[in-house]
Amino acid sequence: MPARNDVILDEKKISRALTRITHEILEHNSGAESLVIIGIITRGAHLAKRIAAKIKEIEGVEVPVGLMDIGLYRDDVHSMLDQPVVQRTEILFGVRDRNVILIDDVLFTGRTIRAALDQIIDFGRPRTIQLAALVDRGHRELPIKADYVGVNIPTARDDQIVLHVKEKEGDDIVFIERGKGRTVTKKSPAKKKGGKK
Repeated sequence: MPARNDVILDEKKISRALTRITHEILEHNSGAESLVIIGIITRGAHLAKRIAAKIKEIEGVEVPVGLMDIGLYRDDVHSMLDQPVVQRTEILFGVRDRNVILIDDVLFTGRTIRAALDQIIDFGRPRTIQLAALVDRGHRELPIKADYVGVNIPTARDDQIVLHVKEKEGDDIVFIERGKGRTVTKKSPAKKKGGKK
């Protein structure tokens, strides 16, 4: 198990992991022609766009990318005291008979993915739905497994894995160990002004 406050993946390692996932997706699907990509908001959506960009670099194919908010499809939505904050779902293409690549940042209990699967089916019946996750931290509550994984990280159930993305905070994945009533995180090093980004 990682030590307290470990930065597990930095920007370069995240990029390598996404490149490897992209090659695995292309190999498994014999290219990109049948693919559509759907990213789970918020960070899964950023990763989906990056994978689509990598596919374009490798294959020269512009793969449609959609964004999905699963808030209203959660299995605990009716038991929550507050109404869920619903963000946009933007899938402007057909999924029927396509190979859908569903992208999430951290795979944990599997309940987010179950909700996403329900929502995708409401848009039509794909040929396949394949799951890619940058991090798999275990502790599944449902029989769900990712087809493509960037890194497997063993954790205690109460620990946290936090992905920072360059579109928002700067790329890294931080392991946060919860214990004795407090949580401590390690921030990414601040980038110098005028330096390389």
